[in-house]
Amino acid sequence: MAASAAAATSLSYHLLAPKPKPRTPCRLSLLSRKPTRAASAISASAASASDFLAPVPSLKSRLAAGDTLYGLFLLSFSPTLAEIAALAGYDYVVVDMEHGPGGITEALACLRALDAARTPAVLRLPEACPVWAKKALDLGPAGLMLPAVESPAAAAEAISYCRYPPRGVRGAAYPIVRASAYGLDDSYVSRCEDDTLIMCQVETAAGIAEVDAIAVVEGVDVVQMGPLDLSASMGYLWDPGNRKVRATLREAEKKVLEARKKKDAAPETNAAYLGGFAMPNDPPEQLKLRGYNMVAGAVDIGLFRKAALENVKRFKEASMEIGEEDGEEEEKEDGYWSE
Repeated sequence: MAASAAAATSLSYHLLAPKPKPRTPCRLSLLSRKPTRAASAISASAASASDFLAPVPSLKSRLAAGDTLYGLFLLSFSPTLAEIAALAGYDYVVVDMEHGPGGITEALACLRALDAARTPAVLRLPEACPVWAKKALDLGPAGLMLPAVESPAAAAEAISYCRYPPRGVRGAAYPIVRASAYGLDDSYVSRCEDDTLIMCQVETAAGIAEVDAIAVVEGVDVVQMGPLDLSASMGYLWDPGNRKVRATLREAEKKVLEARKKKDAAPETNAAYLGGFAMPNDPPEQLKLRGYNMVAGAVDIGLFRKAALENVKRFKEASMEIGEEDGEEEEKEDGYWSE
């Protein structure tokens, strides 16, 4: 099972992974002499290509290895921004169908961009229901995030949406969907449930009251805290940094982390990892220090908004007189700007 958990879940893995070639017997010849510089360069290039084509470690395998994963929420549904986020080095990107304007079709374009850049994609569903889970899983994401889970029973039901019968209620179209490389991946059905990361959002006062029981439900891989919705459910919509909200969140964090410690003594039991969102009053570095295993530190729209505001402000506040050039002590004659 550990080996299957380490396999990549994206289509790019199945299509790009190198096929094994039959070995041929070694023959003594003049070609066995020391390789030239050109041959060494070709070998180095081949090694780099091999690394690129190697399977991407799954989110589950990285969490099991003790990694703290840093992610970005993608609300714009822009494949270009998804690609930039991947190339920037985020460990995962959450394509947000709950609050973003896009649906399955738009999410697919983002998944393709992320797969090409070898970065795992998590799809956040608009609601925890079998129809949305089925359509999302058929795209082949690395993980699924289900919102507003408020009880162990709701968590168990959410897990059932992600599993084929008899363990669940997921509809079967695996011979033709993207998740199985359109039927080219014969191993998909046997490993998909072990590979796919399932994240249950606990984001209300009712859910927080049951968080310790939700964290040990079999199949729940990550409990994702939702501080903004939690503050709203507690009556502090406009004050997410309220002392009472922060105290409630800290108590819930401790319960999930305690469940992880108990798992060390009883490995056969389930205990979810802890995931969360950074907030202005609670930056991502603080979440990492408190023991979070997955930290969503930014939102693409928020990053662009901040950069745009700073860019406009810098221009508007420029104090130079029109026609004056900064740092120029004497005017150049007949010169070009690049000289």
